Amino acid sequence: MVRDLKQLVKAYDVRGVVPDQWDESLAYAFGAAFVEVVGGSAVVVGHDMRPSSPSLSRAFAEGAASRGADVVEIGLCSTDQLYYASGSLDLPGAMFTASHNPAQYNGIKLCRAGAAPVGQDTGLSEIRELVQSWLAAETDGKVHVPAAAPAAVGTLSAKETLGGYADHLRKLVDLTAIRPLKVAVDAGNGMGGHTVPTVFDGLPLDVVPMYFELDGTFPNHEANPLDPANLVDLQAKVREVGADLGLAFDGDADRCFVIDENGDPVSPSAITALVAEREIARAQTAGEANPTIIHNLITSWTVPEVVRDLGGVPVRTRVGHSFIKQEMANTDAVFGGEHSAHYYFRDFWRADTGMLAALHVLAALGGQDGPLSALTAKYERYAASGEINSTVADQAAATEKVRAAYAGLEGVTTDELDGLTVAGPDWWFNLRASNTEPLLRLNAEAKDPAKMAELRDGVLAIVRG
Repeated sequence: MVRDLKQLVKAYDVRGVVPDQWDESLAYAFGAAFVEVVGGSAVVVGHDMRPSSPSLSRAFAEGAASRGADVVEIGLCSTDQLYYASGSLDLPGAMFTASHNPAQYNGIKLCRAGAAPVGQDTGLSEIRELVQSWLAAETDGKVHVPAAAPAAVGTLSAKETLGGYADHLRKLVDLTAIRPLKVAVDAGNGMGGHTVPTVFDGLPLDVVPMYFELDGTFPNHEANPLDPANLVDLQAKVREVGADLGLAFDGDADRCFVIDENGDPVSPSAITALVAEREIARAQTAGEANPTIIHNLITSWTVPEVVRDLGGVPVRTRVGHSFIKQEMANTDAVFGGEHSAHYYFRDFWRADTGMLAALHVLAALGGQDGPLSALTAKYERYAASGEINSTVADQAAATEKVRAAYAGLEGVTTDELDGLTVAGPDWWFNLRASNTEPLLRLNAEAKDPAKMAELRDGVLAIVRG
């Protein structure tokens, strides 16, 4: 097992290979450290369908209980269902999942009471340092967590939250009056197969299920819809059955990707703009004059343009859920979106929920007679490269070469909010280093497809040298 926890504890969560990098012993230590750092008399814990999740989750719960916390175990759940439990019960929470990573991985997404994020700057580094200090006394491959003296060891109890989660979402988006829709849903053998049947039950939806069987070995394809290869089955099914749209969830079902009636993917930026339009209208109807919408810096320029056109206030942030959630809290934003298909809602404790975004898409589509491709066309104003990764040994040097090539051009601006962003009159690109791998990630966009291709190829030529 690796003993440098910096390889296991990432910027926003804990994630690594089981049992090579971590196991139940370390999960127990993380549970104890979580309670010591975050505090509180109780915590809520849930897990996904991976083979290692139940035992890791239980070990974490026992570690938390050893520090005096009463643990509410909600069992199988999606990550946004865990956020619902944290928000509705007002308890810190831990979700055992490795999201879209392959089967041998597992991890923990942590939050404070009310689903507030726990990242490197909001408690995760302190948790890591505490567990790292306990590793000094390790023997026989076991982490020896020092005994504490709580007033009493906490209890473990089970609670069902799926019904409450579904009810809460359906109160936020009314689908009862929409026209009937046929929707193909690819759960990727992940937690969407657990949540979709309950959330969609009784709605005017003809659901065509794909890979709803919970199986953390992912026998059909990786539960990562960000990779186009994992959308192929859903695209074919939409065309085969004549569905009005397709929905693809990732492994822990907190992200949702949308396919139109032609089998073509709808850009997550277009979905961000669509949901932003609905949330701005709802806020303005309630008397909020200039609602704020958060978008990260690799989201299409379409998003801030739409927001401004509607009288909203767009706010640009770094990539990553902890930054989005913090900025939502700072600005009291009604909604936030990332180009990775994470969608955040003020009415959902500022947490991300792909399911609520999916309900908004269904409501928008079912509230009018046209197809989804026509509905989303107005949000597709630019040609985008998508995210392109390049393996680069010296990321800083490669980035500096790109800056030198573009920064002096007339009408060009640069900023370093997150990596290097370079913008011209009708184009932009962002180059960011991966936190965990020797990669540079390029996203480029331009008004004209030819300009986008020229921009993309020019930056890649420098980066890949």
